Amino acid sequence: MKLRHLGELAVSALGLGCMPMSSHYGPSEDLTSTATLERALELGITFWDSAAVYGHGHNERLLAPVLARHRDQIVLATKFGINADSSLDGSAAATARSIDESLTRLGVDHVDLWYLHRVDPQIPIEETVGAMADAVAAGKVRHLGLSEASADSLRRAHAVHPIAALQSEWSLWTRDIEPEVLPVARELGVGLVPYSPLGRGMLTGALTGRDSLDEGDRRLQTPRFSEDNFDHNRRLVSALEEVASGLGCTSGQVALAWVLAQGDDVVPIPGTRSIAHLDENAAAVDVVLTDEELARIEAAMLDVQGGRYPGEHRYGDSPALPR
Repeated sequence: MKLRHLGELAVSALGLGCMPMSSHYGPSEDLTSTATLERALELGITFWDSAAVYGHGHNERLLAPVLARHRDQIVLATKFGINADSSLDGSAAATARSIDESLTRLGVDHVDLWYLHRVDPQIPIEETVGAMADAVAAGKVRHLGLSEASADSLRRAHAVHPIAALQSEWSLWTRDIEPEVLPVARELGVGLVPYSPLGRGMLTGALTGRDSLDEGDRRLQTPRFSEDNFDHNRRLVSALEEVASGLGCTSGQVALAWVLAQGDDVVPIPGTRSIAHLDENAAAVDVVLTDEELARIEAAMLDVQGGRYPGEHRYGDSPALPR
């Protein structure tokens, strides 16, 4: 697996989003998830992303036994700032408490990258990042990150302590960060960590209808997967499938190759709990798209219908959101 950099932090060019192992995508099984984590190590996918809120702590606890065996091989990222009831708390007290709770669940003495999961509009970003910087000074955290933050919040945070990475949704069907946030991140030397780079599975072409999703899958509640929008959005994927056919790969690999082609400071973290999907994702790092192919698939994905979250979701503070 190739390496890339998020600020000064070296990571595998493709990361692993661990959220589906604990929440949002229907039932999961810990033994299967653990086998996928072990396979990720074999593939060199060593940049792992978790969060305190995933499965109300389950996700961090799930990683703990694997970390106990392989801590020195893994670049570990986790997030804080969203409570179990979906409220936000970026206060200094909550920040200090959160890192200790995450370290306990993970069974480690530090995390390599610690994100504020969503900016709390009630708390100055300087207070939150100041408290995060205290965790760095205490040796509990190596590098800091933000998730779904605006350009202004990113600037203000970076002025308090260097920000290594910004984690935001970015893919062929979600490009909201490009006009305002992306230029500021690159000006400041902040790496980009796109989550949902496969459009929550839609860009893989594997979802043929809403009945492809398990009962309890959170995607069924999102506008892009609604009965009004699903079939339209699924048809857009045909352009990816045509390009993939010509390259002898899958549409999901084309979608990941597009994200990887956006710059060496970009490290996508597709989420999966399946070894087969993990293997497929890993192979995307070797898919090279021509300028013509990039333009073709970008043009095909301009007409995505529906927002990416239900209206009540906490989106962060970027002016480009919600969408």
